[in-house]
Amino acid sequence: MTSIYVGNLAYEATEQELREAFAQYGEVASVTIIVDRATGKPRGFAFVEMPDGEAAAQAIENLHLARIAGRSVTVNEARPKTERPRRSGGGRNWGGGGRRSW
Repeated sequence: MTSIYVGNLAYEATEQELREAFAQYGEVASVTIIVDRATGKPRGFAFVEMPDGEAAAQAIENLHLARIAGRSVTVNEARPKTERPRRSGGGRNWGGGGRRSW
């Protein structure tokens, strides 16, 4: 299974539009448009999964910088998600009282 990243995606783009664009090159297993958790609005990128690596490579080559839903999209093979350190609330003392005099 090849996972493909689609960036610079128009906020109005639909999963169906992406599926149709990629289906020209082979079977599409899934399409996921990423949305903001807080607002539920699209974040401007998506992931497409294709079971055939050769078909996926052709789709990447042919759809990179193609117009989908009115915008030129960036298309490349998705990189594996890496662990990001979580922010802990501490660290710096940003709060309170005026200048410190020494």
